[in-house]
This record gives sequence, C-alpha cells and structure tokens, in this order.
Amino acid sequence: MDPPLNEIYNTLLYNQITNTEQNVPDTPMSFSVTAVVEEVELPVIDVSRLIDGAEKDREKCKEDIARASREWGFFQVINHGMSMDVLEKMRQEQVRVFREPFGKKSKSEKFSAGSYRWGTPSATCLRQLSWSEAFHVPMTDISDNKDLTILSSIMEKFASESEALAYLLAEVLAEKSGRKSNYFKENCVRNTCYLRMNRYPPCPKPSEVYGLMPHTDSDFLTILYQDQVGGLQLIKDDKWIAVKPNPRALIINIGDLFQAWSNGMYKSVEHRVMTNPTVERFSTAYFLCPSYDSVIECCSSDYPTYRNFSFREFRQQVQEDVKKLGFKVGLPRFLNPLY
Repeated sequence: MDPPLNEIYNTLLYNQITNTEQNVPDTPMSFSVTAVVEEVELPVIDVSRLIDGAEKDREKCKEDIARASREWGFFQVINHGMSMDVLEKMRQEQVRVFREPFGKKSKSEKFSAGSYRWGTPSATCLRQLSWSEAFHVPMTDISDNKDLTILSSIMEKFASESEALAYLLAEVLAEKSGRKSNYFKENCVRNTCYLRMNRYPPCPKPSEVYGLMPHTDSDFLTILYQDQVGGLQLIKDDKWIAVKPNPRALIINIGDLFQAWSNGMYKSVEHRVMTNPTVERFSTAYFLCPSYDSVIECCSSDYPTYRNFSFREFRQQVQEDVKKLGFKVGLPRFLNPLY
C-alpha cells in the first residue's frame, strides 16, 4: 500500500549525515523543525450569513472574512453550503483509493498521467522531503471523466461545491479590497484549478521529516477538508502554531496570487504538515487558480509592492527554484524593483 518512502528517506538520511561538508544551498529558517508554542483554533466564520443574513449581518460576515485574511491568512468556515454527506463520502473514497497497492496507484488510469505523486523526488537533503502521497487532479480530469465510478461522481460533487464556495469567498475579498468581484469567474478556469487528495502515512522519524515541507500556496485561495488527526501548522507572529481540527469546519487559506493582487492586504502564510509516528492523516484540498495567461496586477497603481506577472511566469519561476534550490522562493522573486 505505502510508497517506498522508507528506502528513499533512509538513503537521503545517510547522505545528509555524510555530506555535511558539501556546499548545499541554505534553506529558509522556517524549515528547521522547532517546538510549537501552542495549539489554537483558527477564526471561525459562519458564511451562511452571506446568503441568509440581513444586510447588517452580511456586511459583518464580509468584514470578518477580510479581517481574518489580513491578520491570519487562514480561517475556518462553518455552514458553508458543502454537503456533509459529500464530504464524508469523499473521505471514504479517498481512503479506498490510497489503500490500493503502490504499483496500481502509481500507474492509475483513473486520472491523467503524473497525477499520483509521492515523497519529493528532487530532494537533496532530509529537510526537503515530504512524507506523503497524493493525487493531484485537474478539474478538467474530473468534469471530463466518462468512467462513472463512485469516486468520480463524488469528486465531481466535491469539486463543484468547492468551486462555488471559492468564488463566493474570493468575490467578498475582492469587494473588501476595492476590486471587481467578477474577476475570478472571468479568469479562474477549470483547466488550471485542481483538487489534491493527500495521505500522510505514519512516519518512523517524525522529528526529522515533514509530512509536507513549509510552503505557501501558489493560487488565489485554498479550501481544505481534513480529518481530526491534526498536524497542520502555520506561522503567526513569527512562530509556528498548531491548528486545532474542527470537525464542523473547512479551512480556508490565502494564496500567493491573492497577496500580490491585493498589494499585500491579504496574507499568504507559510504552513506545513507534521508527521505522526503511529496514525495516518488524510485531507483533500481545492485550489482556485487563474488561466496561465492571466496577469496578476496589484490593486495599487501608486505604490505596487509587486510587479505585474502572469500565472504561467509565476509557476515557471517556482518550478525553477524548486529544481535548483530544493524549495520555493515565491513572491519575493516578483517584488517591484522601484519600491
């Protein structure tokens, strides 16, 4: 069932010990596995107020969403309109597909070639590894799938409901930053948005290996449905905090593109997943992304923090940095040289 993580990680652990004198590029300080100060519950927002509330309630809800995006970059939503039946069936089907033998998963014809991923093949040292496996599934793979299985049916429902919630939240954030709220429906298309089903197997060395290494998301926003195992951590006030799971809530986080588009008003926050020595963890995420040729332009014409760039250019730069350095640099590559 599990991918050959032990073999690969043991080899890299040995290389990490014997090659300490070699010139290995520095990684960000946040990659150091440090003690977490506390477990916290993220801001919880009842988004049903956007639909059913009086005007005062709707405005309060919008401000709550914008404030959490400014101050945390992460928040939770309840009464979000996504069916709990769909969420539970999504989890059941996800567990089932990950239970298949590694050889079958790695050559799965359920999705397009390259959808199944595990570990970090490009890693050159232990701190660049991720002890996990995932199916990275473009939305077009889901909507165009003619193989009407239980998995494909549930994924289509999950994707459609996630998409609707993402548009709703993105439009609120656009409005509160003074931008046009129709930008996302015009620019975020199904062939670049995607789902990612994650599994984090038990790890024999949880103090040395991440489930998912520290990173920010390369999208506008992410919707995460996770189990109750825990392991998600994020940076708040220059320290790592652990996110307390909430069975009623979905987690929302701001991506790099929203930070740039809002001229830094909303925060794309670094986060990571820690491993567990005895228990596996599952999650499914939806990523709201624009078309590759869409230009990300700061909302400030007077003092833009970032230069204009296309989503294609951003992705290419991230891929180059990961290949060369072993980690993503992200938005600092796109700072406006004039300010």
